[in-house]
Amino acid sequence: MHFKDIIGQTTIKNHLIHTVKTGRISHAQLFFGPPGVGKLPLAIAFAQYLSCENPSDNDSCGVCPSCKKFAKFVHPDLHFVFPVIKADNKKPVSDSYIEQWRETLINKPYFTFQQWLEQLESQNKQASIYRDEATEIIRKLSLKTYESEFKTMIIWLPEKMNRTAANKLLKMIEEPPPKTVFLLISEDANSVLPTIFSRTTPVKIPAIDTKELANYLSEKYNIDHAEAMTISRMSRGNFAEARNHLAVSDARKEHLDKMKTWLPAMINKNIAECIEWAENTGALSREIQKGFLIYTLRFFREMLMMRTKNRSLIFLTEEEKEFAGKISHHISLKKIHNIQEQIETAHYHIERNGTSKIILLDLSFNLIRLIQK
Repeated sequence: MHFKDIIGQTTIKNHLIHTVKTGRISHAQLFFGPPGVGKLPLAIAFAQYLSCENPSDNDSCGVCPSCKKFAKFVHPDLHFVFPVIKADNKKPVSDSYIEQWRETLINKPYFTFQQWLEQLESQNKQASIYRDEATEIIRKLSLKTYESEFKTMIIWLPEKMNRTAANKLLKMIEEPPPKTVFLLISEDANSVLPTIFSRTTPVKIPAIDTKELANYLSEKYNIDHAEAMTISRMSRGNFAEARNHLAVSDARKEHLDKMKTWLPAMINKNIAECIEWAENTGALSREIQKGFLIYTLRFFREMLMMRTKNRSLIFLTEEEKEFAGKISHHISLKKIHNIQEQIETAHYHIERNGTSKIILLDLSFNLIRLIQK
């Protein structure tokens, strides 16, 4: 993984490269910050740069034998530790799940803890870094390097490490063998055991810059820049969250189309259109119906924010803003809370397998009364 593959984070990249060039590499570093900002990819890119045989001023070469092995995450001097589950046929250490780990990194390097649990097929089992893992770490790092000048141990989510494992590692982290680098990647630094935290150099990884994330989304996914900027702002610098927004973008457009029929019908007290809308929407799957109601709740919230005139608080596409601007003066601010309660109630009843067409029609009539007051 190259530094150029990391979205934004220019300041952090430059800092890491500078430590290599000046020979001031801290032997134990804690990368911490919110999810989806590239902490793990940054750590891997840093490790690759450390091991690269022909590094440039700002990145690894990508073509030397070391870089080629890093591309597949199989370099013998690169070690990973991550939360795992206990299974009857596997020892609870990272090496037992290394193939799944490599596959996840190759396909989706900005993955979340929840996505990793799904990859493990955890079935609600707790994932942790267990005592046996500490023994493996000590064994691996006591060996000489195979090919590179440095051995790198990347520990993802040290806050998931149990106390027994942490205590066994204290001396190793404080006084590792020569040319050994620990890179700990945390999404909740406050939950890292103090004895571990105090032995590391903290490196705060901020949210991805909004414009840089928007530019990446626009180029990578070939979407309009205005839409990319909206998604970027909604995601608050979290690429994993931005990817989720992209995944539902088609559904979002369909929800808006339904809204454009439904809201004017209620504003104009057009009962026939409300009945037709309830019939059509009630014929869809319950997941689509629930998704629409959740979308509606968010839409009313954003419409409320439009009244504040603070654009930084509004997370709507241009098409949504245009529609909201046309109908917002029909919706009293005093009624927003009651409207949201009615929508939440409808969502509750649909989730519990009520008759959708009746629930949606009843919701429409209740909202007509609230809007017209």
